[in-house]
Amino acid sequence: MFCVTMARGAGVGSMRSMILAGFAGLALLGLAACATPSVYAPQTSSNSEGYADRQLASNRFRVSFHGNSVTSREMVEDYLLRRAAEVTLQAGYVAFMFDHRDTKTKTRYTTDFMGWPGWGGYGGWYWHDWDFDATADSRPITSYSAYAEITTLKEEDARHQPTALNAQDVLNHLGPLPPPPKS
Repeated sequence: MFCVTMARGAGVGSMRSMILAGFAGLALLGLAACATPSVYAPQTSSNSEGYADRQLASNRFRVSFHGNSVTSREMVEDYLLRRAAEVTLQAGYVAFMFDHRDTKTKTRYTTDFMGWPGWGGYGGWYWHDWDFDATADSRPITSYSAYAEITTLKEEDARHQPTALNAQDVLNHLGPLPPPPKS
């Protein structure tokens, strides 16, 4: 599979070029098949997968989890919930409330272009949105990012808040983290 299209007027390549392009496409397909869901770990940069948190006030935090294209929305939201509970306990509180929570969806589309009958080479490749009818298939690739601002609460304050979540109960209900993928 190729995620590119052929420029109009591009030269016709040799059979060898077509075979090499086919192997490159199979390699890309093989890499895509090896994709695994995001691991629960801190982000290494602002655009990477994982969790991040930031203290906004003595008892207020912003937490987030960014997943990849094979991490389900439910898993991303569970990881956000887990991080909120961990931050609460690490800060010395027992419960938290969501002041604001949102999950953003990012969808991009890729086109797999296989060529057309009698096509003899690949010529100049680049991204383009031409409609090749049955010779090109577009598919969405979606990833999710969950964000929340939480207020952490001491036990006596949590008793008066019906929407407060006990951090240890949340962790107990979520259970252990899945094992990291084997490399």
